[in-house]
Amino acid sequence: MTAPTPESFDYGTAFSRNIGWLTPDEQQKLRRSRIAVAGNGGVGGRHVETLTRLGVGAFTIADFDCFAIHNFNRQIGATMSSLDREKSAVIAEMARDINPELDIRIFAKGVDSDNLGAFLDDVDVYVDGIDFFALPIRRQIFAECAKRGIPAVTTAPLGMGAALLVFRPGGMSFEEYFRLEGCDFFEQQARFIAGLSPAMPQRRYLAVPDAVNFDEKRGPSTVMACDLCAGIMGVEVLKLLLGRGRITAAPWGLHFDAYRQSLHRTWRPFGNANPLQKLLLLLIRRKLRGL
Repeated sequence: MTAPTPESFDYGTAFSRNIGWLTPDEQQKLRRSRIAVAGNGGVGGRHVETLTRLGVGAFTIADFDCFAIHNFNRQIGATMSSLDREKSAVIAEMARDINPELDIRIFAKGVDSDNLGAFLDDVDVYVDGIDFFALPIRRQIFAECAKRGIPAVTTAPLGMGAALLVFRPGGMSFEEYFRLEGCDFFEQQARFIAGLSPAMPQRRYLAVPDAVNFDEKRGPSTVMACDLCAGIMGVEVLKLLLGRGRITAAPWGLHFDAYRQSLHRTWRPFGNANPLQKLLLLLIRRKLRGL
């Protein structure tokens, strides 16, 4: 049998089964769209694959890290053949194996203050996939997205569920929602958790509390949560790009927890300054100090 070649690829055929949920014109709009994904590990790698299979035609991706064995439980690019390889290069290779026509810009050293502008050039939607603890660069990226009028989507893998927040141009900003300015590392993490998951359904089934270690910047994770994040993110990005469907924009949030079979739609005017959030933060601070 003759091996397939890039010349045998046909975009219309490859993504024809999207038609019905999308119109042919909408599919072509996705083909002309560029998505930026910072972080190509647990959620980020799956985000790129999901959006590639949706038919998005261009990506800007960034990750400074390489795949290691401890990534195997959840990261789509982590295999024996990818050990010690750059995450961004592996994910780009996987995406091009689905759509060889893809336009992919790779930032193999990750995103920093020096290359942030170039990273977001020509981007239609930013999708957050960076490490939970990397708040300084996350804050810079979301601020630059707001400045440029780029919608920004984050879906956090929490326990065995996914929490969604969208920051739209002209709406509540990342900083207005999370209110991290002037806080130390501990308080920033507490506020980030509270803002991502006001309902906190995952806290009830954490089986080994010692697995959470903020000093070592590590916590438990599951592949199911990453998969759920990618599906929810893909739908929200589709709606943003096509301009149809309800958007869950801050201060609204959405959290689906598969383990508890629960769905929470949250509304927190003033973000973490909301009275309900202040009460939640008291609980989170006590829990984190105990951990």
